[in-house]
Amino acid sequence: MKKNQNCCLEKDTTNTKKGIISGILYGLIPHSFCLAFALFSVVGAITASVFLKKILLIPNIFSYLILISLILASISVFFYLRKTKCLCKKGIKSNWKYISIIYSTTIIINLVFFYGVIPALANINTEKISYNQQFQEISLKVGIPCTGHSFLIIDEVKKLKGIIDVNFITPDIFQIKYDPENTNPKEIESLEIFKMFKATIE
Repeated sequence: MKKNQNCCLEKDTTNTKKGIISGILYGLIPHSFCLAFALFSVVGAITASVFLKKILLIPNIFSYLILISLILASISVFFYLRKTKCLCKKGIKSNWKYISIIYSTTIIINLVFFYGVIPALANINTEKISYNQQFQEISLKVGIPCTGHSFLIIDEVKKLKGIIDVNFITPDIFQIKYDPENTNPKEIESLEIFKMFKATIE
């Protein structure tokens, strides 16, 4: 008890750099599966992609992972305060910068990935198709719980014969170019993946 009282009277022991690095790592955790799925799909690692696909098919997987990242951030704060012998009310106040940095960085990284990095990566293989009267386009609104599932939707749609290209628009719109001689909106909408993630034509 005496140690805590002495510790809480010490000057601010905030480790800003450590807080930022930890926050970035915890922020990346929810996106590790979709990034790995995209990587393995590009390099053609089919076995790894199939394994990760099973994980991505869990509807709220990213919500759980974000919760885990915040729990890990809390555990990190706990051990940091205990290590510096500042695990007390005054110690928390004196280390508010470190605590706020680790939580804010974790949240910011998640937002950047959800609304910036993931949509960009999802469209990285989008082809610039020259205008062709034969091709048609539809917009599907898909009930994905987060942008991380966009990789999965694009991968499944592109497997259908007649699909020319798929473009993802945050947060849940997929613009699909297709050849009407080989497929049609009804066939696209009836894909197996849309039995889990409901799709409606816009």
